[in-house]
Amino acid sequence: MKVGTLPIGKQGARTIGGVVLFTALLWIGAWPIGRAPALGPLLDPAHGVWALARTAELPNEASDVVPTLGSTVEIRYDVRGVPHIFATRDDDAYRALGYVVARDRLFQLWLQTMAASGRLTEIAGPQALPLDREMRRLAIPWSAERKLALIDSTAPETARLTRAYADGVNAYIDHMSRDALPLEFRLLGIKAVPKWQPLNSLLLFNRMGWTLAYIVPELERALASSRVGSAAAASLFPENSPIQEPILPNGRKAPRFDFARLTPAGTPDSVDSQTLIAALHDYMPSSAAATGNDEPRTYASNNWAVAPRRSATGDALLAGDPHLELSLPSIWYEAQLLVPATLDVYGVTIPGLPAIILGFNRDIAWTFTNTGADVLDFYTEKVDQDEHPTKYFMDGTWRPLEQRIEQYRGRRGEILAVDTLYFTHRGPLRRENGQWLSMRWTVLEQSNETEGFRLAAKAKDVDEFQRVMGMYFRSPAQNMLVADRHGSIAIRSTGRFPVRPGGGSGFTVRDGTTSASDWRSYLPVEFAPQARDPEQGYLASANQQPIDPRMANYWFGGQYETWRALRINQLLRGDSAMTVDKMRRFQTDPGSVFADLFVPYFLNAAQRAATHPVPDVDATRLAEAARLLGEWDRKYTTGNKRAVLFELAYGDLVNRTWDELIAPGAPTRGGIRRVVTPSSEVLAELLADSTSEWWDDRRTARRETRDDILAASLAAALDTARARYGDPAKNGWTWSRVRHVNIWHPLRLPSLSALDLPTQGGRGTLNPSSGAGIFGPSWRMVVELSSNELKAWGTYPGGQSGNPASSRYKNHLQQWLEGNLEALVVPKWIPELSAKETSARLTLRARE
Repeated sequence: MKVGTLPIGKQGARTIGGVVLFTALLWIGAWPIGRAPALGPLLDPAHGVWALARTAELPNEASDVVPTLGSTVEIRYDVRGVPHIFATRDDDAYRALGYVVARDRLFQLWLQTMAASGRLTEIAGPQALPLDREMRRLAIPWSAERKLALIDSTAPETARLTRAYADGVNAYIDHMSRDALPLEFRLLGIKAVPKWQPLNSLLLFNRMGWTLAYIVPELERALASSRVGSAAAASLFPENSPIQEPILPNGRKAPRFDFARLTPAGTPDSVDSQTLIAALHDYMPSSAAATGNDEPRTYASNNWAVAPRRSATGDALLAGDPHLELSLPSIWYEAQLLVPATLDVYGVTIPGLPAIILGFNRDIAWTFTNTGADVLDFYTEKVDQDEHPTKYFMDGTWRPLEQRIEQYRGRRGEILAVDTLYFTHRGPLRRENGQWLSMRWTVLEQSNETEGFRLAAKAKDVDEFQRVMGMYFRSPAQNMLVADRHGSIAIRSTGRFPVRPGGGSGFTVRDGTTSASDWRSYLPVEFAPQARDPEQGYLASANQQPIDPRMANYWFGGQYETWRALRINQLLRGDSAMTVDKMRRFQTDPGSVFADLFVPYFLNAAQRAATHPVPDVDATRLAEAARLLGEWDRKYTTGNKRAVLFELAYGDLVNRTWDELIAPGAPTRGGIRRVVTPSSEVLAELLADSTSEWWDDRRTARRETRDDILAASLAAALDTARARYGDPAKNGWTWSRVRHVNIWHPLRLPSLSALDLPTQGGRGTLNPSSGAGIFGPSWRMVVELSSNELKAWGTYPGGQSGNPASSRYKNHLQQWLEGNLEALVVPKWIPELSAKETSARLTLRARE
């Protein structure tokens, strides 16, 4: 028997025998998810983990029966493992999509559903209860059920395709051989795979909304207020970015720095506000509780498009680069769906969603970035009974509460906990730390994004794409960039944006006892930030503020990141003959506008210290640190040896600057923990004000200036760098040795992950790499929209298969690390996919 090799991370076993050994280690005490599985079935020579090798690769020829098919579907896999689905009906194409996704990603399908529905305790036991409660208390399942009911009653075409997708998934499950059961099910001791329900697709849409649109600026301000007062908090957490280079062009050829003097720290807010802070804190995602980290819970993404007059070929070009949590297998699955005269679309789907989410057809290409808009509000509510309420008070009358009982079950089906959930007309209601708060959130509102994607896949031009997405896409709000073969480029922040009372902001908690606090409506789509064929000849978004506040007639606030947008616009402004290869290289460009701004401040402070010594800072060490930092070209290349010094200096600067925000009782030296940390843009704003009171470190007896803090941070960074990485002339300071990408398997098993991967990029670059390295470019794509023949390139960090023994498990990873893209094969029908380009064939037939 051919055993084969496992394409897995360097920390794990590399053969099927290694998987058995690893499984044994888990069984004897290293199992991270609870009770270890029985070892005997795993080692069964007939059907144990050895079967992974037998089912790792796709057979050259295969066929199956899908009872609900209307006619035969032919599927051809190209050499990259991408299925090209040739059908004669739309619903059959989506049945086949469900089938091939299940064939390659069955465990991922199941696990994502368990997470979105709040049922992880059924896998991991009580330790997963906080995560499950988070999903259910945020009403993710409740909302999905309401959306499905609406689709079933009002959108028959969407309902038909959603059921068709489920039919395809279940056809694979029904006919799956015992040997094909994924490794993860075996490790978890699960023998029977549950059937896929249409509801699961809606759960995944909602879960994506939680990932991208669950933003709680109310908490940031409240936490800051608890330490420095509300006026200072509003200054530290402004409604608009202090650096403006918006998505909607504002007529400028350079960014604008709207820097103002930060309001000094004042008296902390009253004890009454502490109750509200505690309540809001419990609404924060478990992965994003305020820990003092200067990097908030954001998911960076880039996209840009170039008009024909700025393209070397005279064709419109589009680049898509969404950054999300990295995983093996990837969150994306690549596919093409073809139905003569009605459907021809290529791109990536999220396993479980009956749609191509990002991609192209023969006429258009599209991609998204997250808007970061605040589309969630909280309301303080009055209820009739504090412990077990049945009514809530509004406009002088008591209204009935909707109730829902949630049971959380363990691995053996036992009930671990029971919650009673309450709902007002606004949404879920919770009692946290003695305060009843309700929440209204666009993700929970009725919508039908599936229909938007169905129609977008057939759009013929920019206008049609924007029209259908504007009609159906509600959340999470996205900056949708689109280009067509006629040469048009366009972008719009598409989704639901609340119009609040009096046009006010969403940064405050409102009084729920009056309907005057309710949202008035949603911003009409024609008023959303948008641009089409701008004079500058290009469009770009990278999670920056969508519209210049000086141009907006309405409040459009949220959480924004500016540095990558500055770099993209810098690169696009500087080149009027753009090519596909240039756009590819931009996606891993190591240049950092962030470093360009901050480094001179450090160097100038060190230069000043040469004549005005800083107390407690060794002049010799500071001079050496400045010399070393001055050697850096401010590019985060893998081979550079100075980025580590800047990163440490910046981190120390943050700690010294925001001492006023240190949590009560936190240590004054070492292990610093802040209640919240202002953005790097706000710190840049502060740098421009050398006399601000914020520069004084209140933990010391003397009064520090800006340059004192900068100099001390730079000198301390050199000490830290030497202690951690050794001599700066040696290889220990090399960026590739210090900063890595970590792509984890969902079960966090190192042997099935790809860990400690060196990559080009860093803070503020288009390929940001920081912290634990678990977020990054999840799919890179460049499309050339020629009027004659569309061409496209793409890749993602992983592979099509979820089987760790498959050659398709992570076969794209090396190219992704190198910043290369692969040419995508896009046939118009079966004969265009040659035998050389075909790796496997699958035929799906209706019941005879």
